[in-house]
Amino acid sequence: MFFQKKGEAKLHYGSSDFTILEGGGYVTCATTGAHIPLEELRYWNDDRQEAYKDADAALVAFQKAGDV
Repeated sequence: MFFQKKGEAKLHYGSSDFTILEGGGYVTCATTGAHIPLEELRYWNDDRQEAYKDADAALVAFQKAGDV
């Protein structure tokens, strides 16, 4: 496992990647509250600086924001 630190990481989300500001092993999904291991993080919104566990969770967030 690449990210071995425990606890929640603090990230800055860019349009195609993210920067780790504070080390940790996971981030929290903005829609579901689920913990997302950093090595599994594939979905986020750089404008809202939010992470999502999967495409369905991202879609829910986009719908709530009126972006879809």
